[in-house]
Amino acid sequence: MSEKKIDISKILTALKRLSIGQVVFWVLAFALAVAAFVFTRGFVATWSLTQLPGIAVTRAADAAATPSPGDAVPTPEVVAPDSNLPEPWDGGSRVTILFIGLDARDTDAENDTPRSDTMILFTIDPLSKTAGVLSIPRDMWVNIPGGFGYGKINTAYALGEAYKLPGGGPGLAMKTVEQFLGVPVQYYAQVDFHAFEEAIDAMGGLYICIPYKIRVDPIGPKPKQAIDKGCQTLPGYLVLAYARNRKTEGGDVDRAERQQQVIMALRDQVLSPENFPSMVAQAPDIYNEAAAGLRTNLSFEDALRLATLATQIPVSEIKRGVINFDMVILGTSPDGLSIFKPIPDKIRVLRDEIFQTGGALSPMAVGDPVDLMRADAARVKVLNGAYGIVEATNLASRTQQYLASQGMNVVGVGNADNTYDQSKIVLHGPNLYTLRYLLDLFQARSNHQISFRFDPNADADIEIMLGNDWALNNPMPPAQ
Repeated sequence: MSEKKIDISKILTALKRLSIGQVVFWVLAFALAVAAFVFTRGFVATWSLTQLPGIAVTRAADAAATPSPGDAVPTPEVVAPDSNLPEPWDGGSRVTILFIGLDARDTDAENDTPRSDTMILFTIDPLSKTAGVLSIPRDMWVNIPGGFGYGKINTAYALGEAYKLPGGGPGLAMKTVEQFLGVPVQYYAQVDFHAFEEAIDAMGGLYICIPYKIRVDPIGPKPKQAIDKGCQTLPGYLVLAYARNRKTEGGDVDRAERQQQVIMALRDQVLSPENFPSMVAQAPDIYNEAAAGLRTNLSFEDALRLATLATQIPVSEIKRGVINFDMVILGTSPDGLSIFKPIPDKIRVLRDEIFQTGGALSPMAVGDPVDLMRADAARVKVLNGAYGIVEATNLASRTQQYLASQGMNVVGVGNADNTYDQSKIVLHGPNLYTLRYLLDLFQARSNHQISFRFDPNADADIEIMLGNDWALNNPMPPAQ
């Protein structure tokens, strides 16, 4: 791995705006972060359930109508949209994250604020173990909340920054996407493009299959160059240039598809069995370098849990989509800019394909905790660690019978390798509904009672180490 370190002060001076290569790296940062910390960090001991209701797609104007002015900076008759900080993720509800990429050179001269160059909406559903990726063109003509009227969706970020609204540019961008698509958006993430390049180089480059020969223009002093068709390992600067390239027949639509291709290649490389051990070793350095270029309202703990969950979702369960030319009408704004006027019915179909099935628009993480635990179908092993107490006799077997009566899938019992005053729960996979049920049942209130040891080959998804607390105080019928 390269010994080169990032000089944070130079980056902050030279990069007043974050790059458009941010989007793809945040996925890498998530996966690398979990590789570094899953063996040392515990999950939060308790959390409350949060419902994320959906809203309808906005039909503020007919797709073929002449749009209202809005791309230029309006007079400051602005009503700030609601921008409360998100609640901590409860670990069970579907969560949606807006990934924002900025081009520092794409700056509004009057306000010195950049417009967003890339928007990708990611969603993960813990119960169904599914995910979705939806790319939104920057030229989409939408209503920007807060009294700004109609404009390109990429101006929402600049307006939020210029008017110093609650949540700034990311806050207004999230509200705009939420209103446009009718999908709740809880979090956002931005990543600096230099951190992206450094991380790709630290992992030895990215193995990716290029579908056709393409000429790219890397950022900085490097000359334009061609990338040949075929599967190959590319250095960080070429991966970034490939993801940024717009000069193909499909323009922004082609670029969105390339960005998703890079994201999936990162996922495959980081999580592959042959690479995973080296990723674990390299992850601390890579994550520390990336952290200087990260901006998000997602806590590290929640990012860790999401990354852990993401490792368990197969490629076949990741739905991908790009709002393309079939879903828009090409037009011109009042001030002469090329725009995409949405066709709401067609965009709704794409949205529902990615988010509807067991997803963002359905009532996730609501209902009886026992029913949710049963639906989770986790394999649970019960181990007795409450030695030396009379009430501990046959404790594991009695607990197995009790949990089975609740509908839990208990696959084995035995004795723990240690004694425990307090019961402990060990997770080998992200069965978050079962975890929540057990936390309530065992009244676990401290982080040391929960540990995560990711092991796809474990014979159980969750192990319960029964302690003296459970032996002396539990809801089970008395031993006969």
